[in-house]
Amino acid sequence: MSVLRVTISANPPNRLDKALARDTPEQASLSRSRLARLIRAGSVSRDGQAMTDPGARVATGDILTIDIPQVSDIPVAPEAIPLAVRYEDDHLIVIDKPAGMVVHPAPGAPSGTLVNALLAHCGDRLSGINGQRRPGIVHRIDKDTSGLLVVAKSDCAHHGLARQFAAHTVSRHYRAVVYGAPDGADPRLCGTPGLSFEAGGVMCIATGIARHRHDRQRQAVVLSGGRRAVTRARVVERFGAEPGAAAVLDCWLETGRTHQIRVHMAHAGHGLIGDPLYGGRRSLARRAISAAGAGAARAFPRQALHAATLGFVHPTSGEAMRFAASLPGDMSALIEALRGGGPGPDRAGR
Repeated sequence: MSVLRVTISANPPNRLDKALARDTPEQASLSRSRLARLIRAGSVSRDGQAMTDPGARVATGDILTIDIPQVSDIPVAPEAIPLAVRYEDDHLIVIDKPAGMVVHPAPGAPSGTLVNALLAHCGDRLSGINGQRRPGIVHRIDKDTSGLLVVAKSDCAHHGLARQFAAHTVSRHYRAVVYGAPDGADPRLCGTPGLSFEAGGVMCIATGIARHRHDRQRQAVVLSGGRRAVTRARVVERFGAEPGAAAVLDCWLETGRTHQIRVHMAHAGHGLIGDPLYGGRRSLARRAISAAGAGAARAFPRQALHAATLGFVHPTSGEAMRFAASLPGDMSALIEALRGGGPGPDRAGR
């Protein structure tokens, strides 16, 4: 049994389960449905009194205690899957994850995951804080997103890294290829709720993000409630005729919510090329881009998103660490196709 204490922040939703889903640290990995089950089981209390109604009201400043029972878990088998290790010591390991690899086992992906590979690579030298199915996992990137993530090998490293993620001090930059090119002069963007432009042409999207009401696989922007999410992005390269049929963006996170960049770019009307959930059924007009570029975008099989850089303070040595991962071949080929045969790339900052 583990105990988690959650303080309800300002303007809570009008239901206990929703308020907890918003304010429980993401590292706890407690979905709203799991929280509702814990509430009904009497595992959530306020001032020592059990709260068994998921629809109960809470107030700003309430301190809720969640008793989380130990879940019996299916052992995860080591699998000799090659890993691109960018750094490793006794406390942590940094991996460049390929697109298509799930981070940890789940009902739809019981094997072939990063955790299976890590168990083979590290043996029992992984932090056990997250249990058998997710040893060492401090943060995640989506199955079809490529790039960098750090895994804890010791419990002290796990705690130290988790604190940095919770404090939003970890630096994470992503490369994304999107439909269109965000422009501060676009009146549509200026009228988009939660979206503003900062100095240097940086687009800032600050909204709540919550699970979609009708589709459990999706997240959605909400303008009240939800988990606070802030994404910034700037154009690195434009393709096609002005103002740009497509673009490469440098995106960086102030927070780290599920699908955050994908949801926020779709909210801005610049969904990721290849994104099956949020990209929309869009295509690039051949009059705006070369036929090769339009075809490459149409055929791209995953969201065009890559975790390109990762920076944090080593949790035991205190050393500032920064890692970079080159674009994978499929994204490089997509960008080359978008460059070729059209009006030519229009570099940002021209």
